[in-house]
Amino acid sequence: MKKLIFITIFFLGISFNTQADNAYFINFTELLNNSKPGAQAQKKLKEKFESESKKFNKQEADIRKEEAKIISEKKALSPEDYQKKVESLRKKVADLQKNKQTSFNNIAKSRNDAKQALLKAVNPIIKKYMEENNIRLILDKQGVVMGDKTLEITSQIIAILDKELPSLKIN
Repeated sequence: MKKLIFITIFFLGISFNTQADNAYFINFTELLNNSKPGAQAQKKLKEKFESESKKFNKQEADIRKEEAKIISEKKALSPEDYQKKVESLRKKVADLQKNKQTSFNNIAKSRNDAKQALLKAVNPIIKKYMEENNIRLILDKQGVVMGDKTLEITSQIIAILDKELPSLKIN
C-alpha cells in the first residue's frame, strides 16, 4: 500500500513539474524589425542606403556623359590626348566602384552593429522576464518546428523593450 501511494505521488509530482517546464519561444526577426528601436534603426539605415545609392547613380551618369563626350571628340583629338582622357575616365570609374563598395560595406557593418547592440540590450530583458515568470527555457522561433501559439512571448518582450529602450544609436 505504501508503495502504491509513493508511486502515485511520484507520478503526480512529475506531471505537475513537466507542466511548469514548457519551453517558450521568441521570433527574433520580428523582435528586430517590429520593436521601436529596431524599426528606427532599419529606417535610418534604409535612408542612408537610398541616399548613398542616389549619390552614386548621379556620379555614374556624369561618367557616362563624360564617356560620350570623349567618344564624340575622338577624331578631333590626337591619339595621345585621347588615350589620356580614356585613362582618366577609367581611373574615375575605378575610384567610383571602390567608393561605392566601401560605402555599402560601411552600411552593412552599421546594420550588423545595430543588430548586435539590440540583441545585447534585449538579453537582460529576456533574462528578467524568465525570472519573473519562472521560465527555464526560451528558444528562437526559427528552431521550432511546431509549437502552441500561447508559448510565443515575442509581443511581450517587444512591449518591454519598447519601454526600456526607446531608440538605438547607429554609427
